[in-house]
Amino acid sequence: MTAFPLEPIEKTSIDELRALQLKRLKATLQHAYDNSPVYRAKFDAAGVHPQDCKSLADLANFPFTTKKDLRDNYPYGMFAVPRQQCARIHASSGTTGKPTVVGYTKNDLHTWAHVVARSIRAAGARPGDLVHVSYGYGLFTGGLGAHYGAEKLGLTVVPFGGGQTERQVQLITDFKPDIIMVTPSYMLAIAEEFERQGLQPDKSSLRLGIFGAEPWTNDMRRNIEARMGIDAVDIYGLSEVMGPGVASECWETKDGPTIWEDHFYPEIIHPETGAPLSDGEMGELVFTSLSKEALPIIRYRTRDLTRLLPGTARTMRRMEKITGRSDDMMIVRGVNVFPTQIEELILKRPELSAHYQCVLSRSGSMDDLRVLVETQPGVSPMGLEAKAAAQQLQRDIKAYVGTNVQVELRASGGVERSVGKAKRVVDLRQV
Repeated sequence: MTAFPLEPIEKTSIDELRALQLKRLKATLQHAYDNSPVYRAKFDAAGVHPQDCKSLADLANFPFTTKKDLRDNYPYGMFAVPRQQCARIHASSGTTGKPTVVGYTKNDLHTWAHVVARSIRAAGARPGDLVHVSYGYGLFTGGLGAHYGAEKLGLTVVPFGGGQTERQVQLITDFKPDIIMVTPSYMLAIAEEFERQGLQPDKSSLRLGIFGAEPWTNDMRRNIEARMGIDAVDIYGLSEVMGPGVASECWETKDGPTIWEDHFYPEIIHPETGAPLSDGEMGELVFTSLSKEALPIIRYRTRDLTRLLPGTARTMRRMEKITGRSDDMMIVRGVNVFPTQIEELILKRPELSAHYQCVLSRSGSMDDLRVLVETQPGVSPMGLEAKAAAQQLQRDIKAYVGTNVQVELRASGGVERSVGKAKRVVDLRQV
């Protein structure tokens, strides 16, 4: 596959990369301390000063930033520039409280478009490609982040957004895009709509899917690739750190997202103690921005669980594909359960589809977990074949995850669909 030439920083030496990171880290810490009263107070309370950072390892002495910090200082209290100097504002959905608000200067928007363009190129974009963007537009960073990155790369953008699945398929068929950028769960909904219209999804013009905004497994990757006849590549980001484009898989290897370490410094910590962990150890991913102006983010706890790995296609480190978040973890009768563990086992049953939902409820003092899962089109949930698959799934979950669950089969279309991030867990225990 032919791709755009790499930037020199992507293949620079480790020593040169680390020197650049340290230079930018010192400037970021000083900028945050001088211009954000919140960060100044946090640093002072922790007894640290930007000048104490003599090496990258010294970052571990600085306090963490959490989503609560952003919500407590809603809307603009964390900013390190006056709001009037912000060219754009984004925010999270705020489904569990106040949204987290992020500001961008013109330079921030330039950096963001640059790292997304780098990500799309690393994923395998070619000159002249047409990109169909199905991430949501608006306060969510996905749509506009993908849009401006693709335009900066010189590609042609179809800014569709989420929803209207029937029309999505119509325009994919008519416009013949080469690339789609969307959540992996909504890609499955689009594939279903192809089939509903009597079309073969693997015969579409698409050759590449760039998927993000939710955890998804390598089994899901293989499922999408086979069904759509495309390469499926993982892009990673979160609004508090920048948006999409913090990291992206490279088409040469597809072995986990490469972190663009010249702009985002990663750490792995123990999720409970906060102690730093070495590369290769599983823990919680923490990011510090190295070039943001409006909202520098210092040691932001992402709640994503992964490990840092050596670079392969690039000098910069990779992170293992995110398949779980500490705040998505379900504790069922003392056992830690992640939705992606369930997903991986579901996808091993050919009778079952990738549409599922985990429903938590409580009987007395005991928690119960029901897994709602659809059968494949043409497979009746009442049939012997489907019932045998459900029983085997129950046994697999008990054997590999370590807890008993109920499996409830639904006909095709019987599990709630989402046009954005999939809602994998429904917790009825607090209702």
